[in-house]
Amino acid sequence: MIIRRYLVKQVVETSLVVVALLTLIMMGGRLIKYFGIAAQGRLDASVLFSIIGYRLPEFLTLIFPLGFFIGLMLVFGRLYVDHEMAVLNGSGISRNHLARLLLPLTTIFLIIQMILMIWVSPWGLRQFEQLTGAQAVRTGFDLVRPKEFVSSGIYTIYASDLSEDRKNLKDVLLYQRSTQDNKPNVVILAREAVRVEIPNDPANVVDLIDGRRYELYPGQPRYTQAEFKRYRLRIENKKDAEVSGDEAESMRMAELWKKRNDPVVQSELGWRLFVPFALVVALMLATALSEVNPRQGRYYRLLPAILIFASLIVALMAVRTRITRAELGIWAYPAVLFVYAIVTLFFLRKPNLKAKLNLKLNK
Repeated sequence: MIIRRYLVKQVVETSLVVVALLTLIMMGGRLIKYFGIAAQGRLDASVLFSIIGYRLPEFLTLIFPLGFFIGLMLVFGRLYVDHEMAVLNGSGISRNHLARLLLPLTTIFLIIQMILMIWVSPWGLRQFEQLTGAQAVRTGFDLVRPKEFVSSGIYTIYASDLSEDRKNLKDVLLYQRSTQDNKPNVVILAREAVRVEIPNDPANVVDLIDGRRYELYPGQPRYTQAEFKRYRLRIENKKDAEVSGDEAESMRMAELWKKRNDPVVQSELGWRLFVPFALVVALMLATALSEVNPRQGRYYRLLPAILIFASLIVALMAVRTRITRAELGIWAYPAVLFVYAIVTLFFLRKPNLKAKLNLKLNK
């Protein structure tokens, strides 16, 4: 159908432009933040764009529905301003009929959104966590600055001086924070540290010379001490580490389903399964809110409409928080979507409701 092809082309082109613009704005701000971290020596500048690439799917899960909604508003608004909607109505094609013509496109976008939320975004987060975890270990030795404490992950390192090739550190202090309650924190003082390069080994290996090693037990009045002439320290990058169960956002769907009784997992599971259907509500909202007088311009209702759609996203986020705290069940997600859909459907079935309300208010 010619009208469908025309609408689909306009909506796809406009939505992609809006999504690209919003992505550029949001990722630009994030890139500036990471540049600041790299300038402080806590991140290798060579991995900045890899980090941005891994975080991109996570941002797209929120940008994509908003971009689709704005694209619909702009296309429908232009139809009213250019009197194309009047011609279509005169031909027996209503705005609701146009919305039905866009249902196949909305279904395709919904599937893309579900793929992003169920598979691509969690995968990107897992890659991001592994990359930043490796950087937390790497930067501790590779970007040490003389007479400054450098904290990276569970390590804090201090050196009074270092060689130009960064293989020798003088007067070294290394603090390793324990990640388990029953394990001690470790403090190592050494006169010198020498980097040891082992081929095909991603770990950091350092030989500490003439020093002492202390084990400190938090909350307990005891410690252990050992002196050494040479002590080899090996720090793994942990690239193959499994994702923690607490990091629900990066967990696979199978892992979420196994732990579905946990409120945090329920919140993430419902978020992935139900939030993509906000695209259907976006189509209904855009159809109901885009009607404008040609004299008013296509942007007349754009900002109020964006605020209304943003309120839907905020409501879903609030539900997500409540489910995490076990205050609501997973049913709250479809309930919010259902309420917005019913209200929008009411306005779609009563196109002259606004005029009647204004008439009553003026009496």
